[in-house]
Amino acid sequence: MLFTDSGHKLKEIILAGRSNVGKSTLFYQLFGRKVRKGRKPGTTLKPNVIQFRDLIITDLPGFGYIRGDRILNEKIKDFFVKYIETNDRIIAAIQVLDASSFFEIVERWERRNEIPIDIEMHDFLREFNIEVFVAANKIDKVEDPYCVKRIAEKLGIDENKVYPISAKFGKVENLKNALKQYFREINKSEWIGVLR
Repeated sequence: MLFTDSGHKLKEIILAGRSNVGKSTLFYQLFGRKVRKGRKPGTTLKPNVIQFRDLIITDLPGFGYIRGDRILNEKIKDFFVKYIETNDRIIAAIQVLDASSFFEIVERWERRNEIPIDIEMHDFLREFNIEVFVAANKIDKVEDPYCVKRIAEKLGIDENKVYPISAKFGKVENLKNALKQYFREINKSEWIGVLR
């Protein structure tokens, strides 16, 4: 268990999602910090971390299917699972989805009779009583007016728990406002200062 210099127990918020969904771009839009990225999607193996007072914010490596590298796929997935299972300071997660390809990917996995990775990740995070904010990124590329509602239905959550955003274009205010409200609800208004 980690503590600050003043003895306060550290809490953590993670950004999680498949490779190439825009986690690092969103990290910058929310917190104003650029993070290290791999040369191509799916090659970032270490988390990017910032600390603000007694809050740690971690951009975890993306996982999912990396073409032609089963060992790397398993290594990243194992890291992710172990990180969540062994880390009791995580209080919230921003799960980043690519709204423009979400249904295509989900349907592909379902045709193979497998649980889609985005749904599996969401369920896994909720098993640990982690507050999950679903960021439906790349919404600017989506024409379906019911996209957010349909994503919520697939995840089995209320539509108001899905935040349509476009990290590339800086359209993340709804998610920022939700985080601010969450910080107030848990009596951590001082964390609002971490937001860009």
